[in-house]
Amino acid sequence: MQMLMPEPQIFVEKTLALIKPDVVAKEEEIEDLILRSGFMIVQKRKLQLSPEQCSIFYADQYGKMFFPNLAAYMSSGPSVAMVLARHRAVSYWKELLGPSNSIKARITHPHSLRAIYGTDDLRNGLHGSLSISSAEREIRFMFPEVISEPIPAGQRARDYLNLHVNPTLLAGLTALCKEKPADPMTWLADWLMEHNPNKPRLQHLVTEEDHQQ
Repeated sequence: MQMLMPEPQIFVEKTLALIKPDVVAKEEEIEDLILRSGFMIVQKRKLQLSPEQCSIFYADQYGKMFFPNLAAYMSSGPSVAMVLARHRAVSYWKELLGPSNSIKARITHPHSLRAIYGTDDLRNGLHGSLSISSAEREIRFMFPEVISEPIPAGQRARDYLNLHVNPTLLAGLTALCKEKPADPMTWLADWLMEHNPNKPRLQHLVTEEDHQQ
């Protein structure tokens, strides 16, 4: 008797990422690290939080001794808010961030984002949602005017990948195995860019000079 195995399911989570005021200048560099870590940036905005908005956003920290300094720090300049999406986005983003105290992060997780971009326990460079429920609340807070469209999942995701991604990707992986380059990731990225079926094609415009030649 042949046993039928269930089809693998594709689950996508969203989480909030916040680039804090003192590292906004590193925005492009941080975004590149985010994308290279397998996240999609679904939504993004730059905003200036008021002390009152900071108090609402960090309401769970209200009453703690560092709270006034936290509100002052977060309202000291513009921040960049992003909605990140991928499988297990909340836990993977927290792992990428590292410990909340940047001083400790540089010892225990030296390659984490807070170790690289943070200064101390307060000015740790970036924020991440702690749970799926807090991610939903924080995304609604930072993007109140945006109706978040659901990311394709399950069969819809498989259909999309089969139609738009898999044919080109499989051809690239086949070429990669034949070539066996020293840096396979860079080679594959270049191959996909070169063979992107959606790449704009430049058409030669025939001019009067062309007719005369």
